[in-house]
Amino acid sequence: MPTAKKVKKLTRAEAEAIFARFHEIEPEPKGELDYINAFTLLVAVVLSAQATDTGVNKATKRLFELAPSPAAMVALGVEQITELIKTIGLYRGKAKNVYALSQMLLDRHGGEVPADRAALEALPGVGRKTANVVLNIYFRQPTIAVDTHLFRVGNRTGLAPGKTPLEVEQALTRQVPERFMLHAHHWLILHGRYICKARKPECWRCPIAQWCRFEPKTPLPVGK
Repeated sequence: MPTAKKVKKLTRAEAEAIFARFHEIEPEPKGELDYINAFTLLVAVVLSAQATDTGVNKATKRLFELAPSPAAMVALGVEQITELIKTIGLYRGKAKNVYALSQMLLDRHGGEVPADRAALEALPGVGRKTANVVLNIYFRQPTIAVDTHLFRVGNRTGLAPGKTPLEVEQALTRQVPERFMLHAHHWLILHGRYICKARKPECWRCPIAQWCRFEPKTPLPVGK
């Protein structure tokens, strides 16, 4: 992930105001990946690397109908998994990982997805970001998964400047008020996806523009 231009870090009071605004707009933000249970969520997040949620959802509709559990996924085999997800980027490697992590869940965890970051990260194709997403969405743990959107928003706004995803995650953990931690990940990813976009942030309609350190703010496009 490229580092952003150095900006002055927001104060705790400013961070509090930002998350209070997010909460006011959407008290219960939701992720955009489709899933049935903890296992299908884990698979969906693994498949979402370098792919859009929309594209993943199209591919997993049939996959999850056929294999909603680790045992069913192993029964499908790598070849059929590959065929079902071939519209997703890096699908061959992802198919192997999905098969391998399903087998490992059966061998080590009785077919259940563990609610533990270390155990999740030990699974093929699962890194810290994926583990944090599963822990946050399914197990309701106050984790923050830093993807390109959160990395950009954390640096651009001054909310959590950092040179690496881990630095941004740690900075956010310190900045986000405890009562907002559970939903912080979703608020920030949706903000980065739809408003604080990479190439041209839509500052003219940003609900947190008054606290954001990004300059110059992008003006309303001519004709709108």
